[in-house]
Amino acid sequence: MTEDRVNPERLMIRSVLVAEAGVVAGLHARVRAACCPGGVPGDGAERVAAWRGAIERPGGHVLCVVRGGRIAAVAAFRTAEDAPADTVTLHRFHVDPGHWRTGLGSALHAACVEQWQADGKRAALLDVPFGDPRARAFYARLGWVPDTADTADTERPAAGGDRPVPLRYAVPGRAGTTGVSGGAGE
Repeated sequence: MTEDRVNPERLMIRSVLVAEAGVVAGLHARVRAACCPGGVPGDGAERVAAWRGAIERPGGHVLCVVRGGRIAAVAAFRTAEDAPADTVTLHRFHVDPGHWRTGLGSALHAACVEQWQADGKRAALLDVPFGDPRARAFYARLGWVPDTADTADTERPAAGGDRPVPLRYAVPGRAGTTGVSGGAGE
């Protein structure tokens, strides 16, 4: 607490607590409202329940960035039951709109990669809406690439722009280990 008063911009990245599901659902709603002018489907109670489920899910991880004592970004990931054991899926990655382009997203992504490395993951998957060029550019800067045989398909807009574009990230090897392969097309 004292450190937050001395340095209110101090970042902390940690696991989200079940009791914080409502806070995370509120952040999620703000992000969706900023990205989806048509509104946010579902009500607040559904979002809180979904986040509570993600936080409590065995084998799942929900990390957050705390800045100035408040959750400012969140990421949820896990290995799907039908996926290879060395592949993780990033299901949610949200930065509060008031913190866009401040480095929080990059810091959270680095923490995710660190966890993936510790868990022995070689690849990460993510679906990003075609109609969200800001998110697509963010992931491209971090090294995510289209995960499709027909890369030209990612250049064509779908009706409404909501068609997901599958992306893949090759998780780098941990320091002191051999390089990790697993990029697109392998």
